[in-house]
Amino acid sequence: MDDIPVPLPAVPVRFMDRFRAFIRARHLAYRTEKTYCNWVREFIRFHNKRHPESMGAEEVNSWLSHLANNRNVAVNTQKTALNAVVFMYHQFLGKELGDLQFTNPSRGRKLPAVFSHEEAMSVLSHMHGTHKLVASLMYGSGLRVMEAVRLRIQDVDFSEPCLFVRETKGDKWRRTILPASICERLSTQVEFALALHRQDLKDGFGEVYMPNALAKKYPGAACSSAWQYVFPAQRLSIDPRSGVRRRHHIGEQQVRRFVNEAMKATGIRKKGSCHTFRHSFATNLLKRGTDIRSIQELLGHNDISTTQIYTHVVGTHERGISSPLDV
Repeated sequence: MDDIPVPLPAVPVRFMDRFRAFIRARHLAYRTEKTYCNWVREFIRFHNKRHPESMGAEEVNSWLSHLANNRNVAVNTQKTALNAVVFMYHQFLGKELGDLQFTNPSRGRKLPAVFSHEEAMSVLSHMHGTHKLVASLMYGSGLRVMEAVRLRIQDVDFSEPCLFVRETKGDKWRRTILPASICERLSTQVEFALALHRQDLKDGFGEVYMPNALAKKYPGAACSSAWQYVFPAQRLSIDPRSGVRRRHHIGEQQVRRFVNEAMKATGIRKKGSCHTFRHSFATNLLKRGTDIRSIQELLGHNDISTTQIYTHVVGTHERGISSPLDV
């Protein structure tokens, strides 16, 4: 259950506990919390565990330059580290850093690896059951792995057909397509999840985790069928925050492991992962003539420039562009 926030003391005293509590009070995604806390912790350790309140722009500059010069991190990695410490100083400590002057990484942004349609289908053919269905949603609907495993029954609309992706990166809801070719399998999976939920209710359980304090706003919703996970875990487990025994969703690491094993079985010599399916969703739509704005909406990107990287991935010949020498 790597997406469940760790419990905090009722009255946080330690710096990192207070920082975590501050982040949660602003309802940032738990992944953002973990990322920010990891970078802030690394910043503090780099400066021999000095308290952040005793440091400022000079220490931030030296640390960010260290990441570029000694750690050789990518541009986006350094940006994430910068965002973490700036959030800590500006928002949490209320301390302005002014203009920062640090070394930028020499490593530019890399183009993502993508599967051709044939390669994606080959990887899927070496998978089976629930994990194959999750991977099919990553490729067929453009979901991140964490979005796929967190799908709730109310998020699936077979009448349109479409998916509502709510528990997302940055907590930005969106609507995306549901492939007709997997509707029957997904419907069977939903019926399985509902049957498992009915059995849990009979056994005195059946309550599911509710995000963003919705359990207080809608007291009975946690036991309703609508909020149950489409891909429930095999066993009940103890929620570390509340001590309640409940059924969570299947783990992201499970899916990643099965995707990696399927890739090895296909013999595809690319650096692929679960996220490669999402990249491939975008590039294959682009090849078929889907406009970039529509792809941006389906992926849930805030900035069109993030989506435009796929125009560099798709070969020019695949977009109908030919050399003047070949005319």
